[in-house]
Amino acid sequence: MHAEAFIQDLAVIMLVAGMVTLLFHRFKLPVVLGYILAGVIIGPHTPPFSLIHDQNTIHTLAELGLMFLLFSLGLEFNLKKLGKVGASALVAGFIEITLMMFVGYSLGRFFQWQPMDALFLGAMMAISSTTIIVKALDELNLKNHRFAQLIFGILLVEDVIAIAIIALLSGIATSGSLSAGDVFTTLSKLVLFMVVSLLVGILTIPRLLNFVDKFRSQEMLLVTVLGLLFGFCLLVVKLQYSMALGAFVIGAIIAESRQVKKIERLIEPLRDMFSAIFFVAIGLLFNPSVLFEHTFPIVVIASAVIIGKMVSCSIGAFISGQDGRTSLRVGMGLAQIGEFSFIIASLGISLKVTSDFLYPIAVAVAAVTALTTPFFM
Repeated sequence: MHAEAFIQDLAVIMLVAGMVTLLFHRFKLPVVLGYILAGVIIGPHTPPFSLIHDQNTIHTLAELGLMFLLFSLGLEFNLKKLGKVGASALVAGFIEITLMMFVGYSLGRFFQWQPMDALFLGAMMAISSTTIIVKALDELNLKNHRFAQLIFGILLVEDVIAIAIIALLSGIATSGSLSAGDVFTTLSKLVLFMVVSLLVGILTIPRLLNFVDKFRSQEMLLVTVLGLLFGFCLLVVKLQYSMALGAFVIGAIIAESRQVKKIERLIEPLRDMFSAIFFVAIGLLFNPSVLFEHTFPIVVIASAVIIGKMVSCSIGAFISGQDGRTSLRVGMGLAQIGEFSFIIASLGISLKVTSDFLYPIAVAVAAVTALTTPFFM
């Protein structure tokens, strides 16, 4: 019966997600929001009843979705790209994240939330959505414009910093302390782990993939890559870091191999399927009643995200030497939050350090800012 219920749950998720995203694609809305809406429709908070039998199994599959999502981001990242983004992306990204974390934490304290809620809110507001931005630029045929290239550079910087933030929040939540000494210790351990992992990985894994690729078997290459992904993520979890960190790092290591394009094509169907389940699972946790209970914070936070990111990214780009028009277009293009915000919100829930209302607020703000992104662009 368990297998039958599991298949039924998957069938419901894929059918409803397919129908909803078809509508979203038709009206040129972000498909990610379609997945979340599908989760809300079939979830336990939408009357008359939940269409999902075993939410724990679905959330386990969602963890796989998160793993593949971060692994794919890692594959698109490599050390050469980081060197090419230049000072403009580094400066703009650092200024944006610093200011938005400060704004988010200040808003949380203004709402009289607990310090940990305010800290997680600041982290959620700091990172823009790679998925939504890339899809919007692609649909509007703007990917080759100068401001779009700078946006891609800033997103690359954001992805790296977001991984550090996730690891840092995990350490702070575990220790329950916000002291400068604990933060410095956590960051030092994180940097050491990433440096050692990258050095050892880049020296060994590309050679292994070269050897496997000699057999000219896509199946062997895919199974080897999946083994590396799951094995490294298990190691990272054993070391008490997040699975997201492990998936991103092993992706960045494999990005240095000659087979990276082939691996991206092999992984793409798995990523699309499991990431769809990840976003549907976000919708399952969303309680629509929160929209009415916390309307004021949602409106204020969404406005702060849009205005704050426009201002901080525009200033950062302008300070780094871009002209005023390009700087403003960069700021308007980055004025939203997305998948990393969901990941950070999920982290707070799994570690049991944030309040129940924070997660649905994050989803609501992400939905509002995602819908405005194409119009600003």
